[in-house]
Amino acid sequence: MDDLLNLFLQDVPLLDVRAPVEFFEGAFPCSTNLPLMDDDDRVEIGTRYKQQGQDAAIELGLQRVSGEIKAARVAAWQGFAEQNPNGVLYCFRGGLRSRTSQQWLYEQTGIRYPRVHGGYKAMRGFLREQLESLPSLIRPLILSGRTGSGKTRFLRDVQQQIDLEACANHRGSAFGTQPTPQPPQIGFENDLAIQLLRKFHQGQTTLVFEDESRTIGSVHLPDTFFAALSSAPLILMQVPNEERVEISYQEYVVENTAAFIAVNGGDVEAGFAAFSAYLLGSLAKVQRRLGGVRYQQAREMMERALQQQARDQSTTAHYDWVRFILLDYYDPMYDYQISKKQDRLVFTGSPAEVREYLRAQGIS
Repeated sequence: MDDLLNLFLQDVPLLDVRAPVEFFEGAFPCSTNLPLMDDDDRVEIGTRYKQQGQDAAIELGLQRVSGEIKAARVAAWQGFAEQNPNGVLYCFRGGLRSRTSQQWLYEQTGIRYPRVHGGYKAMRGFLREQLESLPSLIRPLILSGRTGSGKTRFLRDVQQQIDLEACANHRGSAFGTQPTPQPPQIGFENDLAIQLLRKFHQGQTTLVFEDESRTIGSVHLPDTFFAALSSAPLILMQVPNEERVEISYQEYVVENTAAFIAVNGGDVEAGFAAFSAYLLGSLAKVQRRLGGVRYQQAREMMERALQQQARDQSTTAHYDWVRFILLDYYDPMYDYQISKKQDRLVFTGSPAEVREYLRAQGIS
């Protein structure tokens, strides 16, 4: 399998036979990790390879992955292949591990399953090339607006957009941490590159992105891509303050409470404890910028709200700190940032007016 472009454009199911630690460090959106070797196997066999060469390493590998272990791994590949007959498999370089997996699968089941020549390394290199070249081939538009304006919600109804916060699994602010972890940097870049590639080959060369800083939580935008966004035309969406408070309350309190409970298996007590730690930890991140007095005010409001929520599950007291953080912390910071971007501003309006503006630009 050499056609990497169509591999990603067509959502081909990917069977990753690398060790779990390799998969964790960087994977692709359509990939499933069913390793030939586990992490311990990889370390031991890799050490044998360095000390005694390939033949000795292969011998050790055949010893460690044999009998019931081998049968279980082949059975897992068989299940994947039968569920995804159009898929492909790969290891890191497309060499011994993927050839071995391919051979064992055929010998035990009769299934001929293709592998990616060059493996993960070639696929990753291809996507890195896209991140370098595609930003110069698209026309980005940047949707800006004060915190809580509902920019992410607004863009869900726009076809020609890429949700960078969804790629990063983070809302892009001090309070943006999600109950589930962010992807590693490589996984984030792979996802972004694939989405750019698909949009471009669908003919969507004008794309709308939310106004983001270089970093979104623990991941950062690639340099070439961020440079393209930093010079792109800016659209400012204006939303009344009370509507912004309501949107933020729903997202950061109501939805997050439910999300933390869900991640904790429906355990309300454990979910609420995790939600409380998330809120107080997020506030602590901005303590220095808030200053001692304002930080203490916000923390007292937050603690009162959490105490009330613990007593009777009411969340209405959270409105106080949400309003305070939005208007007293985020707004002055946003005013400073937007003042430096006035030369890029091409339109200002309500959500409905922004939608009409985008339609006039041919953006669906």
